[in-house]
Amino acid sequence: MVLAAGLGQRMRPITDTLPKPLVRIGGKAMLDHALDRLAEAGVADAVVNVHHLAAQIEGHVAGRAQPRITISDERAELLETGGGVKKALPLLGAEPFFHVNSDSLWSETGPSNMAAMAARWDAAGMDMLLLLARREGSVGFDGRGDFFRGDDGLLTRRGSAESAPYVYAGVAIMKPELFADTPDGPFSLNLLFDRAIATGRLHGLVLDGQWLHVGTPEAITPAEAAFAEAARVPRQRVHA
Repeated sequence: MVLAAGLGQRMRPITDTLPKPLVRIGGKAMLDHALDRLAEAGVADAVVNVHHLAAQIEGHVAGRAQPRITISDERAELLETGGGVKKALPLLGAEPFFHVNSDSLWSETGPSNMAAMAARWDAAGMDMLLLLARREGSVGFDGRGDFFRGDDGLLTRRGSAESAPYVYAGVAIMKPELFADTPDGPFSLNLLFDRAIATGRLHGLVLDGQWLHVGTPEAITPAEAAFAEAARVPRQRVHA
């Protein structure tokens, strides 16, 4: 599930005429970075939701073969990070799936982080597995962090702490049954994060690479520079 329906208000005026997922970083649209990395990790089918400037995104992905794209249309109502998935569940099937923010971006010089997530996934012990970025060293992020991570990979919220070392990087693996008892209409994925924390089943994997938080027009130039720097480093791949 790739989320591409947001309004991108902080990216205005660019997003007045161009949906944020189609903003180009490192030579291609952010949406294509997400879809290409899913394909590299072995994902054959992806559901992409649309709302803001939906026709542009539909046209952009129309020719993709890897992964194959199905559109979940949210033109009638923007459903947020959780509600959008709930609407798309009939398209996603009964097995655990990736949940990806289309503007989740990182410079990757090592093996595929998404493939590493798939390898780490343990349905018996996890309800959700999040990709985490280190707060220190991320590009364009000035927040206080989201999570603490134990040696066993379990996550807890920052809570009242001044800061936390890890930020949610916008990629997760989750079980569809988590949405069984959730609100109709818009709701945030944070509801499911908190439920999984309460049952000791929210885990995290730390990103191998540099996370790029591209939230405003001013963040584009630093992100481009980070991609250019990563391109100078030979990519290390895992061979079967």
